[in-house]
Amino acid sequence: MNLQFISDDEGHRLAVILPIQEYVRICEELEELESIRAYDAAKNSAEEIIPFEQAVEEIEKSRK
Repeated sequence: MNLQFISDDEGHRLAVILPIQEYVRICEELEELESIRAYDAAKNSAEEIIPFEQAVEEIEKSRK
C-alpha cells in the first residue's frame, strides 16, 4: 500500500491519507474486533450466560 501523509512545516507527520475502500475495510475489521472482544469479555464473566446471537444484537443496538 502506498501511504500518503500530511505533514506540518517541520516535517512531522500529522495525518495519513487512505483510499476510501481501505478506510471502510479498516472500520469493518475494527467492528468485528469489538464484537470478538465483547464476546470474550462475556465468556470470561461470571454473569448470566446469554446466547451469542442475543449478545451480538445487544452490541449492535448499543452502537446506534
